[in-house]
Amino acid sequence: MLLTAMGTISYYSTNNYDEKVNFETALLKGMASNYGLYMIARKDVPVLAPERISAMRPMPYAQVAFEVLYPFLGSEIPAEKLKGLLDDAYREDKIPTKVQRITGRTYIMWLTQGPTYSFKDYAARFFGRALNYFLGERGLKRAVIVATSGDTGGAVADALYGLDNVENIVFFPKGSISEGQRRQMTTLGGNIYAFEVNGDFDVCQALAKNILGDKGFAEGLFHDGERFTSANSISLGRLLPQAVYPFYAYSKIDAGDEPFIASVPSGNFGNMMGTVVARQMGLPVARLVSGVNENTEFPDFLETGRYVVRPSIKSPSSAMIVSHPSNLVRLIDFYGGHMYDERDPATGNVTRPGIIDRMPDMDSMRKDIASMGVTNPLHYETMKLVFEKYGIILDPHGAVGWRTLEIYLNGQHDRPSVVYETADPGKFPEDVAAAVGIVPALPAGMMKQAVLKERVYSITHEPEHTQGGLKLSDGQVKEAKDKIRDIFL
Repeated sequence: MLLTAMGTISYYSTNNYDEKVNFETALLKGMASNYGLYMIARKDVPVLAPERISAMRPMPYAQVAFEVLYPFLGSEIPAEKLKGLLDDAYREDKIPTKVQRITGRTYIMWLTQGPTYSFKDYAARFFGRALNYFLGERGLKRAVIVATSGDTGGAVADALYGLDNVENIVFFPKGSISEGQRRQMTTLGGNIYAFEVNGDFDVCQALAKNILGDKGFAEGLFHDGERFTSANSISLGRLLPQAVYPFYAYSKIDAGDEPFIASVPSGNFGNMMGTVVARQMGLPVARLVSGVNENTEFPDFLETGRYVVRPSIKSPSSAMIVSHPSNLVRLIDFYGGHMYDERDPATGNVTRPGIIDRMPDMDSMRKDIASMGVTNPLHYETMKLVFEKYGIILDPHGAVGWRTLEIYLNGQHDRPSVVYETADPGKFPEDVAAAVGIVPALPAGMMKQAVLKERVYSITHEPEHTQGGLKLSDGQVKEAKDKIRDIFL
């Protein structure tokens, strides 16, 4: 029996509370006004009854996704169409999901077996199909702009590849992602345009936001100021489906009447924010454990109440080399605060990131979330220990999730707990081999891509080198726009 849809939910800009839009508009626009992110008011998050959550136990992933997403989307996508969209996105033969008990009451949720072998496939496949649905209904086209620190680019590129109404531009930091991750973007061709950028992920993200916010550039190039949209975790279309897998995890573990602990390796915080939304929907999450690598801005903020952005530090968990997570803006907003990036009014470039002019409810945030950093050596030590003790090979990101959970539980696996494993270990052969002495098998799809020809566009201009780290330069913005213009003219 299908759920009854709620009224249309409004989403606002975190930098302009007067802007209120529905999901379709938020999805098509990507970025909200005044460089804000689209967000739902905490009081407006739909709540699922405990009996409906309990009823998810025998359900396949696509059906759980319907139960979670229909209350958000039912007024905009007819139930049968949404069900078909989700059945296609989460076909068991394309993206199987396993929840495996490892020891005591601790489980790993393997979000690693989709087309690009990363958890990013889950949000990207929903995003691509929802976007294509709305564009088809309106007779529109969109150019999707993505910045990636590792897995996002490949997942979004695969999800959007070949769609009639969509082009995809991906920015990735040169030399900071694995060859396999790069090839997932650069070997597709067609409507996928991959750009390597001289800089780190934060520079790529700043470049994506600059282009997304430049309506004049879009108008001049396409005669459509709204042509650019986002598929980064700043997109609402990426955030909402990330509320699904904590529900799926809970449905497959033996928690009894106890709430469970979700241990989430955290980079740009979309994954973590999805779990925060799931908790607000009524999912019994006792504590969210947000593990980061040596980029410890968030755990430091939780501890001190001061948010200081520092130069990013390289780490084996490459997709989490993020010193200023975009979705932290949403988390701060969710707990009643306000964060924004100060920008140059002429160029739109960020001059001072992460300014908090209204503090969130820190006591509530600390009660709900525990966060800690894992040093680079501890990545390898954890991978080695888990392999020797349980015969399980983790990737570096899953190692962060496991280590932070062990720290939180003081090594006692006696409470219902789920670690999110976010990427196939075969995507990180050097790191895994260094840790456990075994080179993991490269996933089948990546073996095929390893011999395909690449198409890469390069942003060669230097970023600005400042005391606070690398910053997007005007030269990089101009070079990117010139090359995008050459592609589409």
